[in-house]
Amino acid sequence: MAKNKGVRSYDDDDELSGCNWMEYILVIVLSCLLLLAALVLVIFWSIHYRGGYSWTEDPKRHFNLHPSLMILGFITLSGFSMLLYRISRCCRHIWVKLFHTILHALAVPCIALAALTIYENKNVQDPPQPHFYSLHSWMGFITVGLFGLQFVVGFFSFLVLLCCEGATAACRAAMVPLHASFGLITFMMAIATCLTGITQRVYLTIGDQYGSFPQEAMIINALAMVLIATGVFMAYALKRRDFRYAGRILVSSNDI
Repeated sequence: MAKNKGVRSYDDDDELSGCNWMEYILVIVLSCLLLLAALVLVIFWSIHYRGGYSWTEDPKRHFNLHPSLMILGFITLSGFSMLLYRISRCCRHIWVKLFHTILHALAVPCIALAALTIYENKNVQDPPQPHFYSLHSWMGFITVGLFGLQFVVGFFSFLVLLCCEGATAACRAAMVPLHASFGLITFMMAIATCLTGITQRVYLTIGDQYGSFPQEAMIINALAMVLIATGVFMAYALKRRDFRYAGRILVSSNDI
């Protein structure tokens, strides 16, 4: 009997069991909620306690753009971009790659504007503040560099090289674990950088009042705990082998 050639088939050997499905749904839902919660908390903190947003005419409110845009770009958009490979279990892989790239591309202007904001904010202070002196700024510089390198290499390896897919398949397959690992490392670096930035900002704004645990301190601590939990659940979701779904193309011969 002749067999069709080039038919897409999905291997059911790795289907999740009932308990694994419950674990999968719990981890993915919590990861999504935490990614959104981090953004909501930093916006609430900036508006309710720090006076909202402005440009250089108001340096204090101008600064608020920096943490909000960094968390939007590095945490929320990048986090959902990575989770697509766990959420989109039934979509074609090329579409998952496309939306993965789009979300990372949306994160680029957020991160660039956040970096520009803090650079200009230090210049408009009276007196101007020095640049790149703190641990937070050093970690931020490294994290931005890793993110940029990841984006360029990922775009070249997984999109541009698709124009000659057959010839570059082995190269792209070898790049997958490196790209995934460094993507998670960059995400964890972003969380660590956010935590050092939050700590630095607390002592510059709240100061000695932090010990009396005002309402603002509760929001800041909640934001920090959400970021830590986000890192834990994201790492678990991305590294849990059972959560991976591998659709594959089975090509058969025309044997009779």
